[in-house]
Amino acid sequence: MAGGGSGKGLYDHLYKRFFDQRDTHEGYSFQEPPGGSAETPTVTFDEKLEWWTWNRWKRRKKILAERDRLQQDILQIKKPTQSK
Repeated sequence: MAGGGSGKGLYDHLYKRFFDQRDTHEGYSFQEPPGGSAETPTVTFDEKLEWWTWNRWKRRKKILAERDRLQQDILQIKKPTQSK
């Protein structure tokens, strides 16, 4: 692998592929979604978004609330559960 390193890191296979394809590859491959079993979280709305939408603040509030909920879920994973 170019740039040295032990080759045992989490992303070394991706860096190796990048360096192997750097002269022939056009653009970047970060546009591809990562594979895995978890779906990307989405927030749904009752109305279609238009450029003139008046309720943007409501949409923003809903998106931020969902973000905060997901952050709390992540923090709960780190906390040990108290079983009796």
